[in-house]
Amino acid sequence: MGVATLNAMNEDMVVSGEPAEEHPARLRVGVIGAGRVGTVLGTALARAGHAVVAVSAVSSESVRRAGEYFPGAVLAEPTAVLEQVDLALLTVPDDALAGLVAGLAATEAPLAGRLLMHTSGRYGTAVLEPAVRLGGLPLAVHPVMTFTGRSDDLERLHGISFGVTAPDALRPVAEALVIEMGGEPVFIPEENRALYHAAIASAANHLVALVSQAADLLRTAGAEEPARVLGPLLFAALDNALRLGDAGLTGPVARGDVGTVAGHVEALGAVSPEALAAYVALARLTADRALAAGMLAPSDAEQLLDVLSAARPWIR
Repeated sequence: MGVATLNAMNEDMVVSGEPAEEHPARLRVGVIGAGRVGTVLGTALARAGHAVVAVSAVSSESVRRAGEYFPGAVLAEPTAVLEQVDLALLTVPDDALAGLVAGLAATEAPLAGRLLMHTSGRYGTAVLEPAVRLGGLPLAVHPVMTFTGRSDDLERLHGISFGVTAPDALRPVAEALVIEMGGEPVFIPEENRALYHAAIASAANHLVALVSQAADLLRTAGAEEPARVLGPLLFAALDNALRLGDAGLTGPVARGDVGTVAGHVEALGAVSPEALAAYVALARLTADRALAAGMLAPSDAEQLLDVLSAARPWIR
């Protein structure tokens, strides 16, 4: 499958959330790594009219998932999967991706002319270079979403962003595939891939840890249903952050309420040094951003930093 053929394929692709009876650019798709991401994206491509014909799975759970989601596909080793497909989804964990690609290249797997689409947020297309040297066509397509393995994962694809890195000649193909899966492509240069992924991981993963910690503290404080307490506040705060940026900052740090912050430091130090450490780090960040935005007076910021520095004896 050459680049000219791929560009022609892009012109003919059907953008639809429903299965196509006769897909004009029907691809034979293989999934190497039938985890949560692989099964969701494979299913989305099948729903768009492509055919998942082969799957590679290692763990018993992956084998079960492959049978459930792709009952008509052949279960095979990665090299055998490549032999049967036009597009291979390389949906293995980040730390296993480079080894998988190197192994396929070393064993002379049939890579030439195959679209190789990995879904790692961390990597661009450079990680696929051993396969590219043998004629593979590289795509880095990362869905900006968390998948839990539940039945609603497929619906979460609708309208989400995909971080895409691809050679110029393959950008239209990557764009078409993302749109077919229900997403919106956001093109990220190769050299910015780590920064892109750090931003996403910081926002999503750290948010979960932060909210879970807040719920634990509320239980300790006597609130029996922390989710009901936090839910409305957090939804409003997230909406403010996304719409207003730093202008959405509220609370005692942004107001320069030094006495309240000092009370927080004392209360957290008595209950949870770990929670206090997180509070101090985030309060410093909040003070810096509020000061830069002109919301916090320099004198108040100085007093706040003094209070936060005094918290060190409680922090492990």
